[in-house]
Amino acid sequence: MTTTPLDSRISAGQRPPGTRAHLTSPVTQAALRIQNSVLAGSREYLSTLGFQEMMPPIIGPVTDPGVRGAKQIDVDFYGHRYKLMTSVILYKQASLLAFDKIFYVAPNVRLEPLETAGTGRHLAEFTQIDVEVADASREDILDLLQGLLRHIVRHVLRESKADLAALGRDPEVFEALLREEFERISHPDAVAHLRRLQHLQSTDSEIDWEGERLISEQTDRPFFIVGYPKGSRGFTDGESSTEPGVLRNFDLIAPDGFGELCSGGERTYEYRRLIERMRETGENPAKYTWYLDLAREGLRPSAGFGLGLERVTRYLAGLDAAWQANAFPKLPGIVSP
Repeated sequence: MTTTPLDSRISAGQRPPGTRAHLTSPVTQAALRIQNSVLAGSREYLSTLGFQEMMPPIIGPVTDPGVRGAKQIDVDFYGHRYKLMTSVILYKQASLLAFDKIFYVAPNVRLEPLETAGTGRHLAEFTQIDVEVADASREDILDLLQGLLRHIVRHVLRESKADLAALGRDPEVFEALLREEFERISHPDAVAHLRRLQHLQSTDSEIDWEGERLISEQTDRPFFIVGYPKGSRGFTDGESSTEPGVLRNFDLIAPDGFGELCSGGERTYEYRRLIERMRETGENPAKYTWYLDLAREGLRPSAGFGLGLERVTRYLAGLDAAWQANAFPKLPGIVSP
């Protein structure tokens, strides 16, 4: 693995080893088997509920812009500038023209800011379990996600006992997750809680990475932060009709310092409102011709989420970093295979 001056701030303990050492590590192998169980459990749960699995796009004329400081990657597609997918939200909305409930196991590529390389949670190349439901509310999706994560955990506890034991992960840490409802905390309440912890979290922005870690250390089960302020997220997140300036979105935060596992919410879908939200967020509507043509003809109201596969695997396996749950990990700023 080659290093550059960009990654000099990342210690050896935070950096993946060489490919051979990583792939032959018992930790890597146990983590990847657990990850396989996560995928099997996800497909089992969603298929039982009537979801259609679809193959995600890898490139497209546009991709979701709401990626918090990350840069998109352009590719030459027969003389046209296309994007590698940073998120498939726009395509999930389009897919609901065919089916009412869909999911992808979707790869994503984002040039994350260099300061994320040491968080333990960020990769430049990662996978999400992406779900979208027509005519669903945020509350519908919160219930669906809680049920999905509980099913995943039960599946992993049943199918991956030996790997969890090898990694020293005690199944008792999931008792509260399986027994109790996931708390739903408003963004203002989360900000107030962080300030009581002496963390100077802004009231107008997403919970920052350190804030996510701090607040997740205060509980024994996952919980939702709901209702982020409008200026903190991209145009796809729908605004409340009863609380102007508040988005109908959420993050799912894992306990014990593991931080965010998932983001989602209700979508902006009406053509006029999409144009307004694009302009509010500094996006040029001309870039989104393909998507806006669909919206003009009529997109369906929907809600959904993207659940980070490496992050969920890290949490279930009790790993130090998300790169341990990826066969060929790519950390921001580190040149790697």
